Amino acid sequence: MTDGDHVPVLLQEAVDALAVRPDGIYVDATFGRGGHSRAILAALGHAGRLIALDRDPDAASAAQHITDPRFTFRRTWFSQVQAVLAELSISRVDGLLLDLGISSPQIDDPQRGFSFRVDGPLDMRMDPTRGESAAAFLARADVREITEVLRDYGEERLAQSVARAIVAARAIAPIVRTRQLAALVAQTIRTRSRSDRSQDPATRTFQALRIFVNRELAELSLTLPAIVHLLSPGGRLAVISFHSLEDRIVKRFFVQSSQPFGGDPRLARLAIRTDALPGAPLTLVGRAIRASDAEIAANPRARSATLRVAERTSHPIPPGFASPAVA
Repeated sequence: MTDGDHVPVLLQEAVDALAVRPDGIYVDATFGRGGHSRAILAALGHAGRLIALDRDPDAASAAQHITDPRFTFRRTWFSQVQAVLAELSISRVDGLLLDLGISSPQIDDPQRGFSFRVDGPLDMRMDPTRGESAAAFLARADVREITEVLRDYGEERLAQSVARAIVAARAIAPIVRTRQLAALVAQTIRTRSRSDRSQDPATRTFQALRIFVNRELAELSLTLPAIVHLLSPGGRLAVISFHSLEDRIVKRFFVQSSQPFGGDPRLARLAIRTDALPGAPLTLVGRAIRASDAEIAANPRARSATLRVAERTSHPIPPGFASPAVA
């Protein structure tokens, strides 16, 4: 199933992971171009309901093509899921899907500024009406700030060298185009040793700026505990991630939330019987799921995808239940 040029990753696996009940209420918190939403709607019965969220204006346009009365769309950040459900008088849902990262149409549209392979304005915002563009950040940030972003969000080993090159280059001319930045990064990194020759030199820099501009890791860390509060007992949370930083947050959160001692090894060593501890609010469902060789061959973007699934238990949520650290 595709929508335009976008091919949903782990489509059937994600729908299966939600264990869709015909009369259930579900949330697709990252609508994109609607591939997962359409599959969930196909699995729902007449009494079922699907609420979809996305902050991208193009996603909002795509959502207008779904006229199913069981479907409701709101253009907003997925961290606003509690507010959206409250507005719709929904207190609990039976499942929620997060498909993180960016969609193919976002990458392929030069005007969005996500890709270093085509020239366009250096924007990178998923919602172009809010926040600071990548170009605006690079115009004002000092070497330390840029280094931290490239290191923390792109895991770029040569972050400081790239940051210094950016600051030096902008003193001559503003950095406002994607190919302009990509060429600068490539020139900087080619002068230093790099073990990974298969990856474009600009990959980590562009990933870092996109994550920073869109507050992607903060959004994820803020939203995960909120979702647990929204799930009915037996409700499923399925998260598809595309790089190690976001997958690390999801994995850590699932582990902490599925153990009665919150995943803290210090508490695990205390002389307290496990059955005497409060029950955990989540239980893990299977192992991490990755795309098959056939899917990767048909859609290379699926190569880095990881699907993790957890289910809400009947145990109460402990006091102070919070998100994992962003980094």
